[in-house]
Amino acid sequence: MATTQEVTQQTPDLPRVLGTSHATAIVVGTIIGSGIFLVPHEMMGAVGNSGLVYLAWIVGGLLSLFGAMTYAELGAMMPYAGGEYVYIRKAYGDLPAFLYMWTWFAVAKPASIASVTSGLARTLAIFGVFAWLEQPVFHGSTVLYWSQLFAIAATWLITGLNYLGIKKAGDFQLFFTWLKGVLIVIIAVFCFTSHTGSLKNFNTSFTGSQGGFGGFMVAMIAVLWAYDGWNDLTMVAGEVKRPERSLPIALIAGLFIVGALYMATNAAIQYILPAAQIAASPRPAVAAMAVVSGHAGAVLVSAAMALSIFVTLNGTIMSGARIPFAAARDRLFFQKMAYIHPRFQSPSTSLVVQAVLSTLLLLVVGRFQQLFELAIFAEWLFYMITATTIFVYRKRQPDTPRPYRVWGYPVLPALFVLASAVLLYFSYAENLRNSLIGTGIILAGIPLFLVIRRKYGTASLSS
Repeated sequence: MATTQEVTQQTPDLPRVLGTSHATAIVVGTIIGSGIFLVPHEMMGAVGNSGLVYLAWIVGGLLSLFGAMTYAELGAMMPYAGGEYVYIRKAYGDLPAFLYMWTWFAVAKPASIASVTSGLARTLAIFGVFAWLEQPVFHGSTVLYWSQLFAIAATWLITGLNYLGIKKAGDFQLFFTWLKGVLIVIIAVFCFTSHTGSLKNFNTSFTGSQGGFGGFMVAMIAVLWAYDGWNDLTMVAGEVKRPERSLPIALIAGLFIVGALYMATNAAIQYILPAAQIAASPRPAVAAMAVVSGHAGAVLVSAAMALSIFVTLNGTIMSGARIPFAAARDRLFFQKMAYIHPRFQSPSTSLVVQAVLSTLLLLVVGRFQQLFELAIFAEWLFYMITATTIFVYRKRQPDTPRPYRVWGYPVLPALFVLASAVLLYFSYAENLRNSLIGTGIILAGIPLFLVIRRKYGTASLSS
């Protein structure tokens, strides 16, 4: 049986061409999508006052930081393509790693890409020039909308960019992440310098909030959804230069940058709007800028939302393709998924298959909230499982070189695992039907695992 090292030597590695700035842009650009412009509405509706809103932002940010620090140690120690898949496989074996890969390949990443692109279409439809996106292409037994075709085109456009090589995709991520960061700062400055704002708004409350511990947990889920995406960098760790240095810097600094931008944006919205208006507005950032600058302000926020979503799409497509690629190299998936394009040095087959699955979802399903809910609980399940591997490695491999060691071990990783378990429970209970369906999808990977094991065997785990 071939060892992992021997299998790796049979095929070329993906080139390490991403610098620290690219890695940081992947973290920041993938995390900041439309969430910061939308979740203040959900959070205020859940808790009802500014104090609890900020407490949720701070607690959620710290928990995400604890997770990022934990992943930074794992990533610096094992800087290979696939990220979480690699950590789970080396700690717990082939089957758990395969089920992780299967879940991301079959549901989570395609559904995420489909959700992001359809969200981009809906955001652009706000502009009059793109109003046609809401129109149907044709009526029949099913209705196909222009927004679905637009979302498919966006999926293939960014897939094509990544097909041409991760350096081009990384440069795109770096430039447009800077641009959307500047736009977010401009929006915050406009709000804070407006004569229409008032510090008294921070003392207002929304009497119709859910309240209590349940309401706070709803706000926390919204916050952690807004922070979601920091783990994507570990999936492309095999293409980062000096990963032992770049991965910890990018993960930790990226979370701090995102946290600062999120808190500033939330504060800017609350400076302009009282709590009741924030809870009543589905797009509070748009509503706040409309108060400040009229239609032009609303257009600026909508443009920033569209740009944010577009950059998030690039990071999502980039990272998702590396998971089945890594599994195929370990003989845990179809071998063609491990193909590297000879000219562009990209996992081209994996990228194309991922785009095909996303396209099928976009054609078949018009609304993606249900699909996304299928993946939410699975996401937190694997966050929790991945974070526990740090305890396995510390015990099993105490002398293995660790370029970065998580500060506060074992308390901070344990807090992240505990928080993941709590969020997993709440997300499962709140969406029981979809969570059960998602569980079935994960378990459906077991027969496929047995088929692939019989077909290819498996590479031995390296020490």
